Amino acid sequence: MRLRRVMLTIAAMLAIGAGLLASPLAQTVSAQTPTDEVCAGINAASGTGCNGSSTSLNHIIANAVNILSILIGIVAVVMIMVGGFKYITASGDSSKLGSAKSTILYAIIGLVIVALAQSIVHFVLHTATKP
Repeated sequence: MRLRRVMLTIAAMLAIGAGLLASPLAQTVSAQTPTDEVCAGINAASGTGCNGSSTSLNHIIANAVNILSILIGIVAVVMIMVGGFKYITASGDSSKLGSAKSTILYAIIGLVIVALAQSIVHFVLHTATKP
């Protein structure tokens, strides 16, 4: 019963986190005006819009990796908390302690992999844009 309550709390926290991440993304959508269409055409022809900014594949990939990294980071932190809760409530049972330790270890490994992926993508995207 208590584990069910913890899982529901975790699910609620993930839903709130997803809602917080989705709100900035939803605000970037705007209606197309004729000026926007002309700027989009200039962007397609020269790579820069009317204000000199460029939306390239590199920016899209970087944004996608950032969003995925944030989501995976949130999940990893929640899993560390779950592992800590399992560790505290193991009451000396060696199998429960081993399960809790492996949960914490795998969550930390996940965080390290996300950090390495973030740095690799940053390195590749920034060296690809230099002449």
